[in-house]
Amino acid sequence: MFNQLLANALPYMPQKLIWIFSKRYIAGETIEDGLKACRQLNQQGIEVTVDLLGEFIKTIEQAEENKKQYIEIIERFTSEGIVGNFSLKPTMFGLLIDKEVCLANIEEVVKIAAEKKSFIRIDMEDSQCVDIEIELYRNLQQKYPANVGLVLQAYLRRTKNDLQNMSSIHLNGTPLNFRLCKGIYVEPKQIAFKSFEKIQEHYIDDLNYMLDHNMYVGIATHDKQLVEKAFEIIREKKIDKTKYEFQMLYGVTPELRSSIVQKGHKMRVYVPFGKDWFGYSTRRLKENPKMASLIVKALFFRG
Repeated sequence: MFNQLLANALPYMPQKLIWIFSKRYIAGETIEDGLKACRQLNQQGIEVTVDLLGEFIKTIEQAEENKKQYIEIIERFTSEGIVGNFSLKPTMFGLLIDKEVCLANIEEVVKIAAEKKSFIRIDMEDSQCVDIEIELYRNLQQKYPANVGLVLQAYLRRTKNDLQNMSSIHLNGTPLNFRLCKGIYVEPKQIAFKSFEKIQEHYIDDLNYMLDHNMYVGIATHDKQLVEKAFEIIREKKIDKTKYEFQMLYGVTPELRSSIVQKGHKMRVYVPFGKDWFGYSTRRLKENPKMASLIVKALFFRG
């Protein structure tokens, strides 16, 4: 209840106060801010995936504007030699307003990325979006097999079945490309595992399935226990380093991140930026009130 009260109160606090916390995890508001953060990571031998903040829009006009911004971002980041790719949320392109318009918008972005020899990661959103986003991915993957990937969430009970259903869509020998994360949205227990142990168990099960079926996997976690288990699986299966990478969020567990890089594994950091940083931060609080007390601590204590 304490966390819920904090989560409800924080959105009404001054943005300058919330920014004290948020700036550790968000690169800034502008393209220049995003470029600066990505250059710094590239200099450390770390690749990036760039994300413009924004989701759950209300008008098709907003979707069109977001498409234009993403095309500008792709052209700017690729022209300046940033080593990385791009992530996007389909609800930012009109998924819940007009599915066909959303597909057309995202296909235009993927086409530009493919021309620049880059890659688009389709982020997975809450449970109302899962079926539509998998369908969206399947459509785009057939046309751009080397230039589009998807996020899957290990805490959803359906994920293993989704992997099995998608394992048949390989095209021209190009491996399917997934980011595997635990999942952040608060979902009912009927569709999502709730216990820490169950989520860990199914994360490892999904990871094993991906590696056993020649899928490229972004091992997205800040959980040291999962990282160590992933190392063990990679060693046991003798997985080549070109078949996987580790992924983390900007500003989170930098020491663990550095240790993975030092061991010679590829690392990619998710770099969000944009004017919607405040909305993004407050929405995350509504989805996961447990974060509220961590934010209050972060306002006063580093780490």
